[in-house]
Amino acid sequence: MKTPIDAAAQLAITTLTSRAPEATELASLFKSAGYKLALVGGPVRDAILGRLGNDLDFTTDAHPKDCEKILNKWADSVWDIGAAFGTVAGKKGEITVEVTTYRSESYDSSSRKPNVEFGKTIEGDLARRDFTINAMALELTTPEPTFIDLFNGVADLQNKLIKTPGKAEESFSDDPLRMMRAARFMSQLNFEIDPSVLVAIKSMATRLEIISFERIRDEFIKILMSPSPRIGITVLVETGLADYFLPEVPKLKLEIDEHHHHKDVYEHSLTVLEQAIGLESRLDGPNLTLRLAALLHDIGKPKTKQLIAGGGVSFHHHEVVGARMCKERMKKLRFDNHMIEDVSQLVFLHLRFHGYGSGEWTDSAVRRYVRDAGPLLTHLHLLTRADCTTRNKKKAESLAKTYDQLEERIALLMEQEELDKIRPDLSGEEIMQILGIKPSPTVGKAYDFLLELRLEKGPIGKEAATEELLTWWKGQN
Repeated sequence: MKTPIDAAAQLAITTLTSRAPEATELASLFKSAGYKLALVGGPVRDAILGRLGNDLDFTTDAHPKDCEKILNKWADSVWDIGAAFGTVAGKKGEITVEVTTYRSESYDSSSRKPNVEFGKTIEGDLARRDFTINAMALELTTPEPTFIDLFNGVADLQNKLIKTPGKAEESFSDDPLRMMRAARFMSQLNFEIDPSVLVAIKSMATRLEIISFERIRDEFIKILMSPSPRIGITVLVETGLADYFLPEVPKLKLEIDEHHHHKDVYEHSLTVLEQAIGLESRLDGPNLTLRLAALLHDIGKPKTKQLIAGGGVSFHHHEVVGARMCKERMKKLRFDNHMIEDVSQLVFLHLRFHGYGSGEWTDSAVRRYVRDAGPLLTHLHLLTRADCTTRNKKKAESLAKTYDQLEERIALLMEQEELDKIRPDLSGEEIMQILGIKPSPTVGKAYDFLLELRLEKGPIGKEAATEELLTWWKGQN
């Protein structure tokens, strides 16, 4: 009878040979050169889970320069992106590989960069890895593939448990970002964290301060883009990790007293995130912009909270404050400018629909809604719909129906007026010709005047636009 380890080994071997036969070719080249090569880490875990992708990680006793020589014989292209850290990468067909020399790495008390030393054995290499489920290897240069599981990774995989190979405190001291990785694997795999690991994270959360914002951002994105981001975000908040890179989210846990009742903004935000994810099919799948906006849309509430006499709470202009806070935080996390602007704009606009009432908006107001959303219109549709978390079924149905009507009006105006291409009825060249002026700030002012006219009245044609322009020009002079 096969043991769980035997079954896992066979599954990993079968999955690898069927989905990535190129790995066997690469192993043969390393063996011919007198070196060892083993599939390691996440790909072994994923092979056992039957979800192996096209990105494979290997470890070897060959030094980086030797790895590069061997990869040049096998790959279509080779690059030494991490040669200083012992890693050389290559791509053949659809398969991308990273080959890393056995190593051990750690951070000192203040450095943001790891100290890397090459090791001599795969056992030492596996012992330094983050979690037991990532500390398994499949040695490919032995007569038959050899499965290596020194830290009971198979058992933890079966029990859906995240544990460290050694003491969690030592592992997180070596690389504090591993604390965030624990939250990420919870979100990606729907696993639990071993209680001792959770205790270590809480006690060492301050250690995250030495990690660069770029690495923190990338890990946070992986959590946010996972199948169940709520799980990971909850761990980040409850352990105190979020306090060091995204403090606005824990602060959403506003106090609720017996006289001033209001929604739990933190729980509301997580629910909005989940509901937004449920609508992502309209954006062709997982969308980082939408997910960030959903999580952060109410971060302005703590700063704008006011208690109303006699009971109640208000958050006036929290969308304006939130948009500014969103920009500041995303800049610190080194998001690109385009992403920062898009997410901030969605946060700024997320309340706009609530002025729609039961459909009282004029066509002009609808045009402005479309204009202000721009290319983010579908994102805004989904965020606004997701932002309804009321338990009152009748109210929820009414809001959904009203938004359906707004989308129908937008679609109709789109068809009639091409709202997504809103421009004045006259071009800049035509404005200069009609007014007899050269390129100048005045042309921009005239263009803005005609654009406002277009938003207010819709298309009026070149003749009427010319009359309006000349009347405006007369008033200017």
